[in-house]
Amino acid sequence: MPDAIVLVDKPQGWTSHDVVARGRRIFATRRVGHAGTLDPMATGLLILGVDRGTKLLTYLVGLDKVYEATIRLGQATVTDDAEGDITEQADAAMLRTVTESGIREIVATQLSGAIDQVPSSVSAIKVNGVRSYARVRAGEGVELEPRPVMIHEFAVTDVRSGEGGFVDVDARVHCSSGTYIRALARDLGRALGVGGHLTALRRVRVGSFDVADAAVLPGREVPIEQVETPPTLTLGQAASAVFPTRLLTSQEAVDLGHGKRLAPSVEPTGAPQQVTASAARHPSTAKVLTAALDDVGGLRGILENRGGRARAVLVVPQATERAKREDVQKESRDH
Repeated sequence: MPDAIVLVDKPQGWTSHDVVARGRRIFATRRVGHAGTLDPMATGLLILGVDRGTKLLTYLVGLDKVYEATIRLGQATVTDDAEGDITEQADAAMLRTVTESGIREIVATQLSGAIDQVPSSVSAIKVNGVRSYARVRAGEGVELEPRPVMIHEFAVTDVRSGEGGFVDVDARVHCSSGTYIRALARDLGRALGVGGHLTALRRVRVGSFDVADAAVLPGREVPIEQVETPPTLTLGQAASAVFPTRLLTSQEAVDLGHGKRLAPSVEPTGAPQQVTASAARHPSTAKVLTAALDDVGGLRGILENRGGRARAVLVVPQATERAKREDVQKESRDH
């Protein structure tokens, strides 16, 4: 199986690791990883890297995300989503105070733009070396520190009366990596004084990658030999969708493979680079990276201008170079 990036539409009930495990069997390799966890309750776009594609995942994790979400106002839960126990519930009188205009005002004034968000306590963030969710499940009280995130858009698309008289809010959220949509649901409910939690979540975009282009994996009951290999992207195609591109000369491609620095990248063409929430607040600190491509569109590396030269922060060995290395490694093991 060649090095690749794979777009998968994760089904509800699957963990992100379930998808990775399925990918390992489909592609017959242990070297499969993903670029950003989705909770089991959530559906939507999960990006997999296969073989050398796993090295590119580091640069995909930080891309902006777009979600479609449903928030229930009137109930708070321990997990900030529908899978947790209810911790508080508003009465009918309180729910009558919730209006669409009030919801939109809170979204516009408190939950948009650059904000400091306290992540959900039931999360994978480590507290003194232990996952926060593990501490919560053990009965500990966990207070996580706020983190800067960027909410580019929080569009309320529908407000309606839900089951039990609660208020359900449909929304589309474009946000920086590291944003917890569950925490947005929690904070919206708190600001309105009635509590809130997430009842549905679908990730529809990661950077310029769209769930419409993602493969739907067959259920786990389908034997692996009956599963067709899903469509893949080459590393060059994936990197070109994320970074500005630079076409290398044949000599530059050789030099890059030998670890040499190149002339600086000047006015590269292609996709605009995505930035993180912290870089959006402090653009002077953001690193400008460039995808270095050979004459057939293959990814040779990721470059960063520094000290008047372009240095590689990632080098992708080509098939012949990799084969030579593997032969050398095999010979050394044999001796």
